[in-house]
Amino acid sequence: MHSSSTLKGVSRYALGAQTLNTLHANQVENLESTFKDISPDLARLVIEYGFSDIFSRSALDSKHREMATIAALTAMGTATPQLKFHIKAALHIGVSQIEIREIMILMSVYCGFPAAINGTLALKGVINESDVK
Repeated sequence: MHSSSTLKGVSRYALGAQTLNTLHANQVENLESTFKDISPDLARLVIEYGFSDIFSRSALDSKHREMATIAALTAMGTATPQLKFHIKAALHIGVSQIEIREIMILMSVYCGFPAAINGTLALKGVINESDVK
């Protein structure tokens, strides 16, 4: 099921799984479970490409990478579940609610108020769901 390709002796899948679970515990299992009946290859590709090939690059630290991801997903305006995931991950690794709030305000300039409002509502939902204070 998992790709046999390797990066410096570590499989892409193992590196991606480690990176994903660092951002948000048990997410590999959740991702695999969600797609096992319909598209297990999609879960593998998300893990190998998204979290091994891209999220494991060293030029940006995890906080900056999550902040950029939150800005992009907010700008898209069509990826609320993914935005909420990355907001949770960002909070988990030390990005503050204030920093995320400011990203949403900044997005009002570049992608409009509807996207900024929807992003802010996603942040509010994450905070309410997790009792983050």
